[in-house]
Amino acid sequence: MSEGSKKMGVVQLTIITAVNMMGSGIIMLPAKLASVGTISVLSWLVTALGSMCLAYCFAQCGMYSRLKGGMGGYCQNTFGVGGNFMCNYTYAFSLIVANVAIGLSAVGYGAVFLDVNLNGFMTGLATIGLLWITSVANFGGPKITGRIGSVTVWGVIIPVVSISILGWIWFSPSLYVSQWNVNNLPFGEAVTSSITLTLWSFLGLESACANTDAVENPEKNVPIAVLGGTLGAAVIYIASTNVMAGIIPAFEIANSNAPFGLVFARCFAPWVGKAVEGLMALACIGSLLGWQFTTAQVLKASADVGYFPKVFSKVTSTDAPIIGMIIMTCIETVISFATMSDQLMEQFEAITNLAVITNLVPYILCMAALPFIISGVKMSGNKRFWITVVNLIATAYSFYACYGSGLEAMAYGSLVTFFGWTIYGYVAYKFEKAPEAA
Repeated sequence: MSEGSKKMGVVQLTIITAVNMMGSGIIMLPAKLASVGTISVLSWLVTALGSMCLAYCFAQCGMYSRLKGGMGGYCQNTFGVGGNFMCNYTYAFSLIVANVAIGLSAVGYGAVFLDVNLNGFMTGLATIGLLWITSVANFGGPKITGRIGSVTVWGVIIPVVSISILGWIWFSPSLYVSQWNVNNLPFGEAVTSSITLTLWSFLGLESACANTDAVENPEKNVPIAVLGGTLGAAVIYIASTNVMAGIIPAFEIANSNAPFGLVFARCFAPWVGKAVEGLMALACIGSLLGWQFTTAQVLKASADVGYFPKVFSKVTSTDAPIIGMIIMTCIETVISFATMSDQLMEQFEAITNLAVITNLVPYILCMAALPFIISGVKMSGNKRFWITVVNLIATAYSFYACYGSGLEAMAYGSLVTFFGWTIYGYVAYKFEKAPEAA
């Protein structure tokens, strides 16, 4: 078998890219979008464009960066080791916060599935309990949990894709139009209010470029697959959330802790809705299992380099960074307590806003690094021009998403980021040579 025949084609990579993004990020979004109205479709369109531009730029970074190692390597091209550190630090923190959001989604769907009413305190405790359970379950190593996640993700994908296709049978154009702007917000505020949560469903798009070395003709096929996968995910996201808005009144969706279960119960039968609630709860648990281990591995990789304390590098005979996972879960516990709310959607929104704002820091750093990365690359002037245009759009969108996350998320995100510089000050001696006195 030839070397080329072992590599993925553009169709395979496109599918992998779309599936990687279509995890648990979508399942609570209909509730938030319903509280804004169907005008949120404009937020989806803006986010889809911004995400495609980001994905394309990450593809260019992956192909042309002289330093590998993911986003941190891209940033180091331009900003040195300090940029690499800040990228990995904020990315690791965003993953920790995102795990809390995934756990909260699982609890929301699980509670509805089991017909249990939870107040804010009980929801927080249940989320914390689930975070610890999934961490402890990873103490045996990644082999089993990785397999579980690859199966349970379909518990989200199948219902979301199904309602995107079949939901139009029950769609009411008049109901959809009547719910355009349910709170009569100014146009700009209505669109901006949903930007952060729509971006939340696309987080992970940067990982789509990790398979560059395993793809046939990567210079051509990686950008096609990344854009195609992101566009495919966008179409399914937009179709599923908007068709639901034409089936069930907005106030019902907005007050539901399991919006996809609600719409399936209304369209088909109550037992179908229950099945979807159970599938999505299991999908979130499977996703959380995988992300708890992945996040601990991200922390370990940074500790191996010297960015974080060596305690995160310690692993067991099964290659499980148990001490790192315990510390990580303690941080997740604090975040869960700090964001407790009587309304699950309010807590979910606060957590996702913080996850997005800290994830945007490495995004912005990578977008800023791209012009330098391609500066020494031989390419046509036309291609260089279009890379620059797309990069400027992606950068503008990233700052717009920062603004859309709100002042509170910006404040907390800034504190987290600034604290990163303090941490780097204590480890910089490992990488930077101090200037000699004059």
